[in-house]
Amino acid sequence: MKNKNKKGLKRKTVVFNILAIICIILFCIAISPVTMQNDTYYTVKIGESIMENGIDGKDHFSWHEDLNYEYPHWLYDVMMYFIYNMGGWTGIYISTLVFACLLGIILYLTNVKICKNHVVPFVLTIGAIYLIKSYIAARAQLVTFILFILELFFIERFMKNRKIGYAIGLLLISLLMANLHVAVWPFFFVLFLPYIAEYLICVIVDLDLVLKIKKLVFKIQKKVFSKNLEKVSRIEDKIAKVEEQSQNIKQKRANSRKHPYKIKIERNKNVKYLILVMLIAALLGLCTPLGTTPYTYLIDTMQGNTTKNINEHLPLTLIDQKDILGLLIVVIALLMLTDIKIKLRDLFMFGGLVILALMSRRQISMLVLMGMPIYCKLILAFFKKYKCLDDVKKLFKEMTGLYGFCITLCIFVIVGTNIYKPKLDDRYVDESSYPVQACDYILENLDISNMRIYNEYNYGSYMLYRGIPVFVDSRADLYTPEFNPGCTVFDDFLNISNIGTYYENKFDEYDITHVICFKNAKLNMFLSRNYEYKELYSDDRFVIYERDVV
Repeated sequence: MKNKNKKGLKRKTVVFNILAIICIILFCIAISPVTMQNDTYYTVKIGESIMENGIDGKDHFSWHEDLNYEYPHWLYDVMMYFIYNMGGWTGIYISTLVFACLLGIILYLTNVKICKNHVVPFVLTIGAIYLIKSYIAARAQLVTFILFILELFFIERFMKNRKIGYAIGLLLISLLMANLHVAVWPFFFVLFLPYIAEYLICVIVDLDLVLKIKKLVFKIQKKVFSKNLEKVSRIEDKIAKVEEQSQNIKQKRANSRKHPYKIKIERNKNVKYLILVMLIAALLGLCTPLGTTPYTYLIDTMQGNTTKNINEHLPLTLIDQKDILGLLIVVIALLMLTDIKIKLRDLFMFGGLVILALMSRRQISMLVLMGMPIYCKLILAFFKKYKCLDDVKKLFKEMTGLYGFCITLCIFVIVGTNIYKPKLDDRYVDESSYPVQACDYILENLDISNMRIYNEYNYGSYMLYRGIPVFVDSRADLYTPEFNPGCTVFDDFLNISNIGTYYENKFDEYDITHVICFKNAKLNMFLSRNYEYKELYSDDRFVIYERDVV
């Protein structure tokens, strides 16, 4: 009978996993954008350049001379170029769908393994994909999201059984990140810190330093007064009391850890080996064609001005991100208003992710994805405490039945169709955001080899992709003094676009011959009234001027 029940449960588990994966795929396809983002354009072009010139440390796409470029995601650029070469923008779009689906499936399966449940991880996976929908794009971050989830899974499994396969997996992830997206490689090590911090706290607490110092003092006194037998006897009694006190404290500590009030603390000896894995992984930053860039890139970026002026790097304003605010309120409410418990390392992980998200909007994605196992554990603990797990099991049973399977599938087909329907008319290149026709005009009518055109940041990557040398593009770090000493192009762009400086002086400094800008840009208000600027081209969104430099 037991074997029959086990077989039945196993069959239902397989059915549920199939249903969950199909629904996740449908949702990920529906949520993925058709239109390409800014960085995708230079990614393809840099991949092509690497295949032609190798990684030479030089920029080949702006008209500024002798700029050094560190190729921070060279492997991803090459991969995207091959996909583009085979299938064009359709190939890039399909690759985005594939990576998005892999992200959803791996996120679900990882949380199933960690939390030993299926329904809650499935629901939370759908929620997580929805929350990070703006981060799903043909960018290196989409691949590294997958690697970060796998890293978390390998760490959790290594902590349990210390199998060498998981250690090798962690080392491979470090190597891949150092080549795919060097800017996020340091975050690989951040995920180790909560486990190490918990272990170190346990080690320090378990040392019982005060008692050990007392015992050492008594032993010294015993040696000093070794001839005074009466005093030695009293000292030995004190040593015995200290040892008894130490044993009592150890017993109380063991009971407290077994039945904690709020925070579970675990001293796992496998952390020592995890630290060794982390140290070896740190050396793999040298296994790239970029030299020491993996160790310096993030530091240089943080010192620069780009993080203060690019939207995704700005601090998070919670009132503007009500979904993230709601997530934080739910987690805090579960921890403060109920008596469910949390592991110390999970508390450290959640706290660290919140701090990172508040520092930079870009890290919202990490808060959602890396926090998933914590959210699953808390919700399951809440259900268990308030006896809701039976309802979850009933839902699991219903969804694995024929009617439940079909109804769930139909719901996701309908929801997915409604989400995808507005995208049917979307194009891979949005002509309202990128100067498609203006670039056609430039290539057909202007001598790009002798032209120094001023362009704005948001569409520089598209112009670069079209083969037009640019003033600036979304490789913002390239144009800062941290990466190219003396280069102030990014700051100059900010000042010109915000009319924080007189544009004519800067144009003289750079010998600008032509200008392209949005029609509604502040700069255009001045150029359109300046007789020294001849309008060559105009459409609904963009305008091109020729500058009289005589």
